[in-house]
Formats: sequence, structure tokens, C-alpha cells
Amino acid sequence: MIAMSEEQVYECLADAGCGKELIKQFEACQHSGSQKDQMRLLADYRRLLLERIHTEQKKLDLLDYLVWTVKTNGSSAEEGKH
Repeated sequence: MIAMSEEQVYECLADAGCGKELIKQFEACQHSGSQKDQMRLLADYRRLLLERIHTEQKKLDLLDYLVWTVKTNGSSAEEGKH
């Protein structure tokens, strides 16, 4: 059993970005005492969030590479003008 009120659990899940359907599933597992299913739901959602982070990290890496390329080529072009 979770040492949090149902309201606290709801708020925590909602703040973590869980949708209403996932929250309903989690609460149903809580009421039926199925900790294993609760853990599965949390692990699945965590995996989804981590995948999103990795996708966004790849975008940042590409932008950083582009910034580096522009700076590097810009510096070389500026040196050639002198």
C-alpha cells in the first residue's frame, strides 16, 4: 500500500504527465491491491518519458553540431578575409 492519500497519488501522477486513463488504471490497481500492476504501469510510463527525453536529446545534439559547424566555418571564413 502507498503511504500517500489518493489525492496525493493523483496529483503526483498528474504532475508527472500521466493521462486520466493511466491514472484511472493506477487507481484501480491500488484499490485491488495489485502492486505488481501498479509497478508495471509506472515502469511503462517511465520508459515512455525516457524515450521522449532521448528523442529531444538527439535534437539538441543536432542543433549543437550545427552551431559548432557554423562557428567553425565562420571563424575560418573570417580568417581568410584578413
